[in-house]
Amino acid sequence: MSFNISESPRVRRSPFFDSTIEDGVVSFLPYNKMLLPTGYGDPRAEYERLIKGVAMWDVAAQRQIQISGPDACKLVQVLTPRKLDQMTPGVGWYTAICNHAGTIINDPVLLKHAEDKYWFSIADSDMLLWSRAIAHERGFNVTICEPDVSPLAIQGPYAEDVVAALLGEEIRSIRHFRFEYGELDTIPMIVARSGWSKQGGFELYLMNSAKGSELWQRVKQAGKPFDIGPGCPNPTERIESGLLSYGGDTDDETNPFEVRLERYIHLDVPDDVIGVQALRKIYADGVRRHQLGIFINSDKPLGYSNQYSQVIAGSEVLGKITAQSWSPRLKKNIGLCLVSIEAQPGDDVMIKLHNGYHLEAQLTVLPFL
Repeated sequence: MSFNISESPRVRRSPFFDSTIEDGVVSFLPYNKMLLPTGYGDPRAEYERLIKGVAMWDVAAQRQIQISGPDACKLVQVLTPRKLDQMTPGVGWYTAICNHAGTIINDPVLLKHAEDKYWFSIADSDMLLWSRAIAHERGFNVTICEPDVSPLAIQGPYAEDVVAALLGEEIRSIRHFRFEYGELDTIPMIVARSGWSKQGGFELYLMNSAKGSELWQRVKQAGKPFDIGPGCPNPTERIESGLLSYGGDTDDETNPFEVRLERYIHLDVPDDVIGVQALRKIYADGVRRHQLGIFINSDKPLGYSNQYSQVIAGSEVLGKITAQSWSPRLKKNIGLCLVSIEAQPGDDVMIKLHNGYHLEAQLTVLPFL
């Protein structure tokens, strides 16, 4: 089956779009009103490249929301229930953004450039609209925009070698979740040790969209000795590593405590931080659900799916599987699930697949690897 993507200003192309087409992209996902590549036709090769070699990913859909101005620090703290008073320029921190009910509405990395300038590197929801609304409501003196910034990820065991070949040996000193300003000839960027995997790597935050094709080709050339190839945020590696996918592993009622984000929630932030009062009550009352891993018994590998299969014990529906895949490293079918707090690691359960079939399964702790 083939189909066309209708042209529309509502869904934008990234600066790397033409390069991904040339390199054989076969599928996209709308993400932050952009086209995020999701495959190049050989999922196993893309997985192996990430686990054993090095891959380059167009993740320009990971947009930046820039908050600057005299009250930037105040607004950023109001937007997240993680204490930011010890944050210094050049650092990125993972954060949870909650609404007034304590429900997660994004899980960005916050990059601090200066006391009066921050970027939220966002997941798939409208943080621009949310931030502007809160800023106006609270009367903060800030400017909020989406700057011309588009990340290109380099992930895998040889990612550091590729970036060092591209930008120089000094990049090896950049620590995890730290970033530095850089330039490759006339290509301006920020270089961050971060990314959508646990295999190690960097993100090059391109700061001139006109240079997208040039940067893509320069990375390819630098990575050629390491057999670099294109890929995308890998769903199988994500499940193996227990990485949260906002909007995939969460629903309209998910709070941070249910999905293992309690370490990023500080209940002693000021009362005016959005969601903190609801989060205090949720914590005091105790959560009703939690995220666990699940081993699915099957005589054959199950393909990747996020169709929300039910997790059942007897006649009781405990919750749902939010993503499942065959794990080449574990040689098992695995998944992530959001289930009742009564369900615990080690429990034997049944799952009801979206096609109606039932399979035996066991709950387990996360991460798998």
